[in-house]
Amino acid sequence: MQRTIRRKSIVLATGIIAAVAAAQMYRGSERAKAKTPAAPSSSVPVKVASAHRGDLDLRLKVIGRAEAFSTVNVQARVSGQLQTLLFSPGGQVKQGDTIIRIDPSLLQAQVDQALGNLAKDQAQLDNANTVIKRYQPLLGKGYVSQMDYDTYKANQGIYTASVKADKAAVELARTQLGYAQIQAPFDSIAGAPLVYPGAQVTANDTSIVVLNQIRPIHVTFAVPETGLDGIKESMARGKVPVTVNVPGSKAAPMEAELDFINNAVDATTSTIQLKARYANDDIRLTPGQFVEVSLPTTRLANVVTVPVVALQNSPLGSFVFVANGDGTVQQRMVTAGPTTGSQIVIEKGLTGNETVVTDGQLLLVDGAAVHVVTDNG
Repeated sequence: MQRTIRRKSIVLATGIIAAVAAAQMYRGSERAKAKTPAAPSSSVPVKVASAHRGDLDLRLKVIGRAEAFSTVNVQARVSGQLQTLLFSPGGQVKQGDTIIRIDPSLLQAQVDQALGNLAKDQAQLDNANTVIKRYQPLLGKGYVSQMDYDTYKANQGIYTASVKADKAAVELARTQLGYAQIQAPFDSIAGAPLVYPGAQVTANDTSIVVLNQIRPIHVTFAVPETGLDGIKESMARGKVPVTVNVPGSKAAPMEAELDFINNAVDATTSTIQLKARYANDDIRLTPGQFVEVSLPTTRLANVVTVPVVALQNSPLGSFVFVANGDGTVQQRMVTAGPTTGSQIVIEKGLTGNETVVTDGQLLLVDGAAVHVVTDNG
């Protein structure tokens, strides 16, 4: 009997302790909830951005293509048999590197022949000079007739002219021999060979390879003639930056610089051709590659801009929701202006100090309660 009473006492005490612990846990959770205020259940989650006042450059977006900065169709300057190609097709070549050799045998023979003629005529000139030197004193003493002396003098002039002609022939032959080795005119990428060793090439006629200079590289594009005034206005402010992007690429856009404006508008398309220069040190662009181009035009001074996604439309006109400091929104009618990139100009309705809703507008009405959320939750 006493054992039974003890057991009941122990069970009862255990139950009381458990109840006290549960009550303490409940109070602790209630305090934690009180410390973390929850958003009103009726408020709408929205994302916001600030309106901004300042200068804005309107931008023109067009399509363009990469173009080699320089292209050279390499031809031989002397005729002969192609001996060696010293470049890798599709590989890089450096300025001044010998990339092609033509068989120099015949050209070397022409140099040797010209040197032989020069030596012969030089010997005759030396002899004529010696004769003049010997007979000039004798002319005054009557030992040499004036006629003979004039003949010696004429021979000296003939041999002098022959030596000059021979020196010119030697120089020409040596120049022709130098043309047997062709050097790259600039750092470039070599194309596929158009002829191969063993083929006969003709001076200034046979194309051997095409070289493309791609560092730097040009980006060529056309803009409507209506945008030309804005581009010239941008040029008046200094160098015009041009943003170049390869469609589908995840890499950062490339920053080029406007380098050329054509001198006439194409009457058939009402466009004008422009070129931007890009250093291309990373060789991201290849001639002929399709690219997207963006460049600044007219500058709007002291205007209010908001993200394009903030602008909403209704039968009464365009509007934005302005977030107030008390957690509500106000529907504000506005007049929209030009758009550039992700921003749109608000000509009337905002001062530039507001915070506007950029996401969640479909659930809003004028005066609705909101709470701001971010991409991170």
